[in-house]
Amino acid sequence: MSEATPPRHMAGAETQIRRHELAVFLRSRRERITPEQVGLPRGRRRRTPGLRREEVAQLSAVGVTWYTWLEQARDIQVSVQVLDALARTLRLDAGERAHLFQLAGSTDPTPAAECPSVTPALRRMLRELEPIPACIQNSRYDILAYNRTYARLLGDLDAVPPEDRNCLVLIHTDPAWRAAILHLDESRRLMAAKFRASMAGHLTEPAWKMLVNRLKTESPEFRENWERYEVVVNRGKTKQFLNPSVGLLTLDHTDLWLSPDFGARMVTYVPVDAESRERLEKLRELVSVASVEPGVPA
Repeated sequence: MSEATPPRHMAGAETQIRRHELAVFLRSRRERITPEQVGLPRGRRRRTPGLRREEVAQLSAVGVTWYTWLEQARDIQVSVQVLDALARTLRLDAGERAHLFQLAGSTDPTPAAECPSVTPALRRMLRELEPIPACIQNSRYDILAYNRTYARLLGDLDAVPPEDRNCLVLIHTDPAWRAAILHLDESRRLMAAKFRASMAGHLTEPAWKMLVNRLKTESPEFRENWERYEVVVNRGKTKQFLNPSVGLLTLDHTDLWLSPDFGARMVTYVPVDAESRERLEKLRELVSVASVEPGVPA
């Protein structure tokens, strides 16, 4: 037997320890979440601290018996989709989420904070484009990097957790984005159709399936548009935003592809008229006092 290969009984013992640690971790996270935090009534007869097992199962769209077995350290398989749902239900932060996937022996398919396609040169380009709002996205609409004016174009992107910086998620669930986008219904329908076209080459990838499942669960509007089975190829478009700081902006949306396989792209919003240009300049002045740039490190 190779020195790099542990004996079978040792490997089995390690797996058992992992299952036990996973069970304890899930239980501890469940007990710290109050019903009010997830929109559930507390009730008078609640004895369990935090959420009940059946409440976690319901909110995560998994079976109660299955989740109970998970907290009992039973020998069951856990998909990345279920782990993602549990992480969201239990409101895990980035460190806790990574710990959850590690205990389960899985790789988190959500986009990493650092993306190799976002080079230092591209980050400098984003800064040089100011006051034109610009960002780097992948074909799944994850926002990988952005400049200052883009950060404040539709609310406060810096305040959004990195794992939630996805245009589809934000346009369907974030109040600031929904309030800022004129012709919201049209934009949602178009994005769903463009996303379905992009997904044709990623049908079996967990991160894509997780995103669709999340949106179908959290947004009736996305679910309705997704069931239309419409497909639209990416194209430029004039968009209007109602920015809370500077007012109406009319901008031309352009995608600049960074690779031949239509993966990552730079998204820019160029002002259509002088008034929009002046308002973007004002927006840049308002955000230039920020000393930390999460989207585009100095």
